[in-house]
Amino acid sequence: MKSKKRFIERVHALFSRLSLRNKLLGSMLVAVLFISIGIAFVARWILVSSLTNELEMRGSAIAHSVAERGASYLLDNDVPPLLSLIFDEVRLHERRDLISYIFIENQDGMVLAHTLTRRLPDSLRRNRLPADASESIRLLRDDDRWIYDIAVPINEGLYRIGAVHVGLSKDHIDNLVGKLRLTFFGFISGVILVALGISSGMTRHIARPLTRLTGLADEISRGNFDVPLAVNGESDWDTSACPAYTNTDLPCWHLDQSTFSGEVRRCAHCAFYHEVKGDELVQLGNSFRNMVWSIRLYRQRLRESEEKYRSLFDSGPEPVLVVDLGSGNIKDANPRAEELYGYAPGEMLGRPFVSLGPQVNAECLQRFQEETVSGCLYYPKLVHYRRDGEPFFVNMHACPIAYRGRAAIIVAAVDITEMMEKDAQLIQASKMKTLGEMSAGMAHELNQPLNAIRMGSEFLSMAEEGVEVAPEQRREVLREIGVQVDRAAEIINTLRAFGRKADLVRERLDLNKPVLAVLSMLRRQFELENVRFDLDLAEGLPPVYAHNNRLQQVFFNLLTNARDALDAMRSEAAKRGVTISPCIRIRTGVSGRQVYAEVEDNGPGIPEMVRAKIFEPFFTTKETGQGMGLGLAITYGIVKDYGGDIHIEGEEGSGTVFRVMFPCAPGEDQE
Repeated sequence: MKSKKRFIERVHALFSRLSLRNKLLGSMLVAVLFISIGIAFVARWILVSSLTNELEMRGSAIAHSVAERGASYLLDNDVPPLLSLIFDEVRLHERRDLISYIFIENQDGMVLAHTLTRRLPDSLRRNRLPADASESIRLLRDDDRWIYDIAVPINEGLYRIGAVHVGLSKDHIDNLVGKLRLTFFGFISGVILVALGISSGMTRHIARPLTRLTGLADEISRGNFDVPLAVNGESDWDTSACPAYTNTDLPCWHLDQSTFSGEVRRCAHCAFYHEVKGDELVQLGNSFRNMVWSIRLYRQRLRESEEKYRSLFDSGPEPVLVVDLGSGNIKDANPRAEELYGYAPGEMLGRPFVSLGPQVNAECLQRFQEETVSGCLYYPKLVHYRRDGEPFFVNMHACPIAYRGRAAIIVAAVDITEMMEKDAQLIQASKMKTLGEMSAGMAHELNQPLNAIRMGSEFLSMAEEGVEVAPEQRREVLREIGVQVDRAAEIINTLRAFGRKADLVRERLDLNKPVLAVLSMLRRQFELENVRFDLDLAEGLPPVYAHNNRLQQVFFNLLTNARDALDAMRSEAAKRGVTISPCIRIRTGVSGRQVYAEVEDNGPGIPEMVRAKIFEPFFTTKETGQGMGLGLAITYGIVKDYGGDIHIEGEEGSGTVFRVMFPCAPGEDQE
């Protein structure tokens, strides 16, 4: 069983290594051979059977003729006429080779006459004619030859008076069959030769275009798309005959018609895409030719597109990187990126993307690897690092692409360090201006603990003048002096922290903390201006990701902006002789996954037409010299830096509410 299976596998392997032409030729020859063999066997059976039956019928006819003519001689027991009769039948030239003998026997089975020159062998008398049979045919053997013995009765009326035996030579019949077989074999051989010639021509006609297609496909697989496209013997196409090949702005209407809406357009006389008459092989060659031409056309367009966008990639003014998502390594970088990050040409390739900015870059890669985003990501004001470790700020865009068959992202980074420095300087200048405006209130705030310290020191100096001071009073005065010193130090530290230049960092922060810090600086000054505060600060707020110093700037700007609106309203009311009670309400709380803080005033409100511009830089409704219009623009930028949002509510004439919202910081186990 195994050897048979191994043989079949070898035959299959040998057959698979043959060319298509040899396979077709071999298949046709095998088919013709099997058909011919089948026809030969069928024809041989039919012809041999027919020839044998025909010869047996001739022998039977001779026997019946002898029986009819020799009946009278047999009745008279006249032997000489019987001998003459049977010898005349045997000696006919067309029967000499066929008839081996004729003998006649009477009803008792005694042989009266025969044509043999020797004694009739007993082996030839074994064909006994049954009583009711009209003839009997039996194959007998006489020494080294076979003979068909045909026995026919001799009747006189209703009575049988003897029998005639005619022996037909089987060798003669076999010779006739052999000649017939040889003739038929020659005919079959001729048919096979003719079929071989026809099959060879047909297979050559079939295989020639396929061989050309194979050679053309091999050249194309090697990247040679400039190989001539002549497959069926026709001339190759001239690319200059198609305007779409040399002009990428002009579409090929035959190929690109599906990309255009409306009526389908076609060239009046397309030099390439037309119907070719011929068989299936011609149609196949033409279709392959069209396919290669399409590939060549779009390869030309792709090459031009790659050259165009490669030049844009290399000459772009902004740094651009290509990062492999699987490995997280940089696969390509334009010269501007190498210059910005301080690397030599080609040195950035293969380096980890997270080495440029560990935390956010790793988060960006993870989000694309986990397919949690389908579009582009934008990361503003990130800290990246140059090769020497120097930090700088960038705005980063990351979009998914396919790069050389692999998933990747293309990253564009914009250096905003200089802009950040200018913004920081602008914010710091705004702080300094604010501190100057707060000087009166801060002086009053510091005078209170200083006066208390002075009074305590004067009280203690009375003991030096002989006035008796109780120990409990001395301890109380000293404790109060310490409290006032701590209060003054807290005021100074708050002012110093507020005036410090803030960095763009994130920390877990309670939103009430910057609110209370700003109130500690402004409360007294606002109360001197008859502005009262109404606080509703929620306890146990979830932390947010922000920075205390920068959020102090946000709430400081919102409170001073509310104070200015109340002052303007109070001045207008004083002109009309009306007295109002200015109030600023501050609320904090949680709404869903957002922590919010609201600053509300009972001022004149903001007109609808002004709200759309209120956060624009240098936009102000104040009189000239009263402000530069940067406070709310700075506030908006700081809130956006920490992923928050700011809204304005209220109607004109009914006060204004500024609502600042920040997303809750994730738990420490989720960071």
